[in-house]
Amino acid sequence: MPADPPRATHDWLDHDAGPVVRPYAMTQGRVAPEGSEFDLVAFVVATSADDPEDAPLQPEHHAIVAASWEPISVVELASALDLSIGVVRVLLGDLRSAGLISLYEPPAASQPHDVDVLKAVVNGLRAL
Repeated sequence: MPADPPRATHDWLDHDAGPVVRPYAMTQGRVAPEGSEFDLVAFVVATSADDPEDAPLQPEHHAIVAASWEPISVVELASALDLSIGVVRVLLGDLRSAGLISLYEPPAASQPHDVDVLKAVVNGLRAL
C-alpha cells in the first residue's frame, strides 16, 4: 500500500482557524479611508443592498452592509465582525464612496469641546 504523499504546510494556514488573511490584504495596502475622516463613534447605516457594477466588493464589504441595516457605531461594527478598526475604516470609506452606506456623526463628535467645561472638570479633579 503506497504511503500518503506528505502534506505541504504553509505559514498562512492555521489548522484551527483556517487560512489567515492579513489586514493589509483586505484593504489592498491602504491605511486611510477614501474621502473625509469620520469619528469612531459615528453611526453606520446601510442604504442599499445592490452592488454597484463599478465597485468590486469583498466578503468583508458584504458583511459590513449586512451588519449595518440597523444603525451601529464604527467601533461596534469592528467588534461584531472581529476586524481591526483600521480595516473597518478603510472598508467603510469604500462603501461610502460606492453609496452603499451612510455615516452619521453625533453632534458632540463634530463640535469642539467647551473649554470652560474642561477647566471645570480639571478643577474638580484637583479638588479631590
